[in-house]
Amino acid sequence: MPGYWLMKSEPDEASIDHLAQAPQQTLPWTGVRNYQARNCMRDAMAVGDGVLFYHSSCPLPGVAGLARISGRPRPDTTQFDPRSPYFDAKSPPEAPRWLEIDVTLVRKTRLLPLAEMKAAPALAGMLLLRRGNRLSITPVTAAEWQAVLALLA
Repeated sequence: MPGYWLMKSEPDEASIDHLAQAPQQTLPWTGVRNYQARNCMRDAMAVGDGVLFYHSSCPLPGVAGLARISGRPRPDTTQFDPRSPYFDAKSPPEAPRWLEIDVTLVRKTRLLPLAEMKAAPALAGMLLLRRGNRLSITPVTAAEWQAVLALLA
């Protein structure tokens, strides 16, 4: 049974349009620096899982498209690059702390704004909508996935 995820990205760094223009419409999901989000990548994500590609930290946050997990987790290369904002001097190559995973575009959608998601009763329990949740990767239930697809239809 496939899993479902919401993955947040700041659109000036990696937007749904960047994903659409990438080779094979695939990008490595880099820069995750939260252990709980990293553990989702390491322990729970599987090739073929569905992704709600969410634009965050922008004037109109919301789901901007659908994607899928298309690779296995591997060490995040940005942790070793001193020029990267995601550089981690305490993460040696022989024992990396952080992971990246490939995400491939399924389709760009209309923007489903956060406000519209908050107004949908079927999404009332969604982790994204819980007060204080700031994780960049959160699981989505099958019912929430279907509710988002219905809102996008």
